[in-house]
Amino acid sequence: MTVGIGERGYVNAVLVRGSELHTPTAIADAVAAVRARSALVPQVAIILGTGLGGLAAAMTVDCSIDYDAIPGFPLSTVESHHGRLLLGTLGGKRVVAMQGRFHHYEGYSLQQVTFPVRVMRALEATTLVVSNACGGMHPLWAAGDLMLIADHINLLGDNPLIGPHEASLGPRFPDMSAAYAPSLRELARAVANEQRITLREGVYVAVSGPNLETRAEYRMLRSMGADVVGMSTVPEVIVAVQGGMQVLGCSIITDMCLPDALEEASLTKILAVAAKAEPNLTALVRGVLERMP
Repeated sequence: MTVGIGERGYVNAVLVRGSELHTPTAIADAVAAVRARSALVPQVAIILGTGLGGLAAAMTVDCSIDYDAIPGFPLSTVESHHGRLLLGTLGGKRVVAMQGRFHHYEGYSLQQVTFPVRVMRALEATTLVVSNACGGMHPLWAAGDLMLIADHINLLGDNPLIGPHEASLGPRFPDMSAAYAPSLRELARAVANEQRITLREGVYVAVSGPNLETRAEYRMLRSMGADVVGMSTVPEVIVAVQGGMQVLGCSIITDMCLPDALEEASLTKILAVAAKAEPNLTALVRGVLERMP
């Protein structure tokens, strides 16, 4: 296989496909690059989705590492995804945060998309907090609402665990019956109630994108039991659960996807709604971290 070498001498992850990344050696190389810059041992890993990178401003950041300085990390190509790994504290917990994530629609395999989760787990984080922007299909909800993810549906047409199995990373057939930790969801509901944050709870469906859905597709997804739709999150959660991590997922509903009252969406509008709702997300995540044992 031919690979390219990046400007800092690391293998260009865009050309590395499949399971080559999810090996103890590849993970150890990435961990070593992080450890060379920070000795912080995180308790919690955070993935910041589209338009949500500002949550990083609430952190006390000890170290910021560009993705291109970490072997195996892809480069984020989506507007508002800054492409930095942050290490520091939030809500009294030691955290490692991805300020920008990766998507299947960017041309990355799901193994590439989820490689950072493997690395954050190897850095000793035991909890994953994952956020995203999404389209709302529940007719009684509104743009700007937060939704606590109770469950998900994977319609990406792929799975990050496909390929040779590495036993050290977790079971071959991880159980997903409680992928989103009930104890963390209980904490999130309590924080939202105390701070008077509107917090919905429902099912997230992941599709490949990058186009938004047709009216007929929204009707289909809603009939399947989904409340919101997005293009991320599910692969990272699958890998986190396989690795034994507790997961808390939260979505910001940035546009309404009601087929009989559908309005044209744009990235500009989506980012504006996400920015307006982000203080509530920050308060929710910080509150949960403060209450975690």
